Amino acid sequence: MKKVTNVFSKSALLIAAVFCLYNCGETTKKKENQLNEVAMQASPPEDMKAPANIISLEEADAIYENYGKHRIPAIESYETQKRSPKQKFEAARFVDFDYQTIKDYIAYVDQEAKKAGVKEVTKLRLYFANYPDQAKFSDGKKVVHPRQNSIFMLPTLAYDNGNYGFYIDKDGKAKLIKDWKPKTEKGMGVLFKSDAKSEASLLPNFFTNSSLQGGQSLIMNRGNGGPPPVMDF
Repeated sequence: MKKVTNVFSKSALLIAAVFCLYNCGETTKKKENQLNEVAMQASPPEDMKAPANIISLEEADAIYENYGKHRIPAIESYETQKRSPKQKFEAARFVDFDYQTIKDYIAYVDQEAKKAGVKEVTKLRLYFANYPDQAKFSDGKKVVHPRQNSIFMLPTLAYDNGNYGFYIDKDGKAKLIKDWKPKTEKGMGVLFKSDAKSEASLLPNFFTNSSLQGGQSLIMNRGNGGPPPVMDF
């Protein structure tokens, strides 16, 4: 009986010790969290400085008005008099994307670029574009704004003293978009000196001419666009 009592006493002591250690650990964590909160309040992170290319409302309004004065009339005149005279047309004044969509896009580009061995994504290039005058795109998706101007964006990397748009080929490696169209003398608006074959030979196993079948484009488009929002300029 005495032996059983001793065993029970030891078990109770062990349980009490474990309980005490758990509570002490929880208390320590709470104290650490409280100290961290106090430290953050005492020395909050410094605010970011405004980027150098932020413009004023006055400048934004001025260049917006310039577009309306020098571009919109020409676009609408062409669309209503030459392209489709029987259809009413109002030129788009903006393209927007959900803020979270842009953040997700940049995170996705960073992820895919890293997996493809790209050391650094150097720029996010925006190209002007124009939607076709048809009901659907080649992939079967609806053309929401036929004939309207738009933009698409793509990431670039540094190569040969320039910045070039890239995509991920089916082999998982980054390839230059300009080499995706070897018959052209200009690749997505970027001039290059030699032809596609000699360019490709300079970059064995990394940049080569390739179709996009099985690969992954990093180009984003199909935002929302239309006439000027009433609440803006």
